[in-house]
Amino acid sequence: MDLIVYYASWALLSCGAFLCAVGGLGILRLPDFYSRQHAAGITDTLGSAFVLIGLMLQSGFSLNAAKLVMILIFLILTSPVATHAIAQAARQSGLEPKVVAEEDEA
Repeated sequence: MDLIVYYASWALLSCGAFLCAVGGLGILRLPDFYSRQHAAGITDTLGSAFVLIGLMLQSGFSLNAAKLVMILIFLILTSPVATHAIAQAARQSGLEPKVVAEEDEA
């Protein structure tokens, strides 16, 4: 049973690290602020959740796991709200989304 928990925790940690790396790549490669904000917000929340769940599995049933659960709840509640607030503030300050020109149909 310990071996299953060990491999499951490392799988979750690896998935979380991969999502955070993809989010960083999305921030570098996407064309405008709103696309970058979307990439950062989604991968930040999901990537950190996977990492925290993997750490919970490694710590076992302890006080550390309870602290990690509280951190996870805090991140799940605050990260999407912060992403929305930043995007709304950018929109109100006059930053327009980039419009992709559609190709003319022949």
